[in-house]
Amino acid sequence: MVVKNNILYISYDGLTDPLGQSQILPYIIGLTQSGYNFTILSFEKPDRYAKMGRTIADICTEHGLTWKPLEYTKRPPIISTLRDIQNLLKTAQSLETSFDLIHCRSYIPALAALKLRKALKAPFIFDMRGFWADERVDGKIWSLRSPVYNTIYKYFKRKERDFIEKSQSIVSLTYAGKNEMESWYNTKKLYGGSEDYYNFDRLQAFQNKSYVIPCAADTAFFDETSIRHSTPKWLGAVHGIEPDREYLGYVGSMGTWYMADEMLNLYNHLRKSRPELRFLILSHDDLTTFKQRAIDLGIPQSFIIQIAAERREVPALMSLMTVSVFFILPAYSKKASSPTKQGELMAMGVPIICNDNVGDTGEIIRKYGAGHVVNGFTETDFEEVAQKWEEIKAIDKNQIRHGALEYFSLEKGVKKYAEIYASILE
Repeated sequence: MVVKNNILYISYDGLTDPLGQSQILPYIIGLTQSGYNFTILSFEKPDRYAKMGRTIADICTEHGLTWKPLEYTKRPPIISTLRDIQNLLKTAQSLETSFDLIHCRSYIPALAALKLRKALKAPFIFDMRGFWADERVDGKIWSLRSPVYNTIYKYFKRKERDFIEKSQSIVSLTYAGKNEMESWYNTKKLYGGSEDYYNFDRLQAFQNKSYVIPCAADTAFFDETSIRHSTPKWLGAVHGIEPDREYLGYVGSMGTWYMADEMLNLYNHLRKSRPELRFLILSHDDLTTFKQRAIDLGIPQSFIIQIAAERREVPALMSLMTVSVFFILPAYSKKASSPTKQGELMAMGVPIICNDNVGDTGEIIRKYGAGHVVNGFTETDFEEVAQKWEEIKAIDKNQIRHGALEYFSLEKGVKKYAEIYASILE
């Protein structure tokens, strides 16, 4: 009789969120095929849960997953997060299952795991997903000028060290992030560390238990050959997309990290030589301000096409993009970021225009010849894109997709997680 290991998977992101559907469930479902049982604790936003809760529950039932959704609370700041953590601890400790491993997705779950690992007598994986505390500062959510937020930031930076030291394994989304963490062992500046903390033995221990797994793409789902021939035309007709025109495409949120003004400026510059070029945006965001800025630049309202697409529609709509773009603020914390959209766009064979110094993004584009990496956001940089437009859009789709299959494959990501699980549990 084969004994299956029980995994407690904790995420502060909801399964009903688009991110949960693309970056959590596919991995977990894949890992069940390696013989693991999962109990999932996730924090669900009420509006998303009302819309998608039943669908996600059915998916979990179909794949034998036990899902315990918790309500995400946003207000008041700080206090709501503390309440969420207490709710998480109470729920986890009330579970009757005996767990062999705790998989923590990001910092809030890892904070709970420091206590749960003792209460549940199980080791934990710190799946960090990025430098969370630094993201709050870089994203201007926490101001270090505020004594309260300054104290919270320092608290989480100290806890970050605990997550790294006390976890059984650490997963980084990028090699740039992993390299940055290795550099922490050569300085006393971070964490207010002492001389005896930063030494070769601790660095070697970190290297032995740290792994890089980028945000994967479901390359079977994001596959142009699997789309029915009529689907893009039908969706295009519904949303007013003319198939014979060229479209600069964008996918996802435009909040916090995404440089909306710079992307709009690039589009406006491209219109100088391609006056009929349209900007196709797949996003659920409120883009009122963005669209008003486009009008101020003299861009016709009809040229900015926004579609609040559901996941099932995204591949077909991506296939209508001539070239895609995403510019991300190249802040310190973004060294550890892996944009989900990159793997999905590459899997669809869509050329990408992006900026450098965001995780491994630019290096991947250059390695696989999957698009163009801008040096900056000046008119000179944008003119270079305009001059290379024909070259960029002519990049072979199969070449781009090959890069996605090699680097962002969901199957490879699942296999890597399975190897990490096995190294801990065997």
